[in-house]
Amino acid sequence: MAREIVASLNGTGVRVGIVVARFNSYVTLRMLDLCVARFEELGVESDAIVVVHAPGSVELPLAAKKLAERDDIDAVVAIGAVIKGETAHFEHVATIASDGIARVAEETGKPVIFGVLTTYNTEQAVARIPHAASYADAAVEMVSAYRALSDL
Repeated sequence: MAREIVASLNGTGVRVGIVVARFNSYVTLRMLDLCVARFEELGVESDAIVVVHAPGSVELPLAAKKLAERDDIDAVVAIGAVIKGETAHFEHVATIASDGIARVAEETGKPVIFGVLTTYNTEQAVARIPHAASYADAAVEMVSAYRALSDL
């Protein structure tokens, strides 16, 4: 019979880092608030949440890596909002952020949750702000899964 790992949304004892971009802060700070509130609903203690503010989404991977390298951090959430403008800059920023955040997870072996909105306009970004609560769910669930895998 196969062994199954069923991850939990119990955040007791989970320690997280959140790195949030200041660029488009009218979106990202609201996302941050929802994410932190959800972590606390899941049982993550407020003093077990470290928040780092970065200038923009390009800087998220480096800040996420510094957090993920810490022994007192179990998972990291990267929050940003890249909204298309009139130039190709949007595509470059989105690519750098997404590739970098994925690389941090691979290099550190810790869950790094991709919470960077990449939208074509402000209305789309604002409509997706509530998704930020699910970033906390994903982080806690992945920590639970990692812990269960370590116990095999």
